[in-house]
Amino acid sequence: MDFNIFLNDCIKNCVRIQEKTFNKGEIITTYIEKRNMVYILESGEADLIRYDFNGNKTIIKHLSKNDIFGETFYPAKTNNELFVLAKKKCHVIFFKYDIILSKCKTNCKFHNELRENINNLILREIIEQNTRIEVLTQKTIRDKLLSYFNILSAQGLRRQFTIPFTLTDLADFLSVDRSAMTRELSNLKKEGFIMQNGNSIKLLIN
Repeated sequence: MDFNIFLNDCIKNCVRIQEKTFNKGEIITTYIEKRNMVYILESGEADLIRYDFNGNKTIIKHLSKNDIFGETFYPAKTNNELFVLAKKKCHVIFFKYDIILSKCKTNCKFHNELRENINNLILREIIEQNTRIEVLTQKTIRDKLLSYFNILSAQGLRRQFTIPFTLTDLADFLSVDRSAMTRELSNLKKEGFIMQNGNSIKLLIN
């Protein structure tokens, strides 16, 4: 079944699923423990952002069409502030995680299909979290950049791809100093590892 058709059918037929549109720059949600909300980004782009106690910013994840998010998948057990910020106009559907576990009173087929489809979304979320861990555990800025570039290349099955971040946001995503990262990008270009034109990157060496 086409996932977009499935989402539209769920919105129309299951009263426990809500939807809302957010403009660029608006906060879609903050992560509050025990609220147990699940969000699916039907269209647009957003970032999951964390500020620690000292005000340091980290981009935990870049969200795009059909990505799933919510405090259910990233419980806020520290003093860190986490929120999802719309980077473009976003249309979001959301519901309490509890409805997946409980039976719909009207026994609507779309509620039942949601329970079947949510497993695939959760599996993809786990894979993406593991991918981020792989990038962040690289020891040098160069290795983090090349690891991330190789992941983007593999996802698109192309050597050329577009980074979904500004350079400042990319540094926040990789948890590195922006100036040091910019120098490393320059070195990678000079040494023939990559070609760069704005946010467009082409890998020249595996």
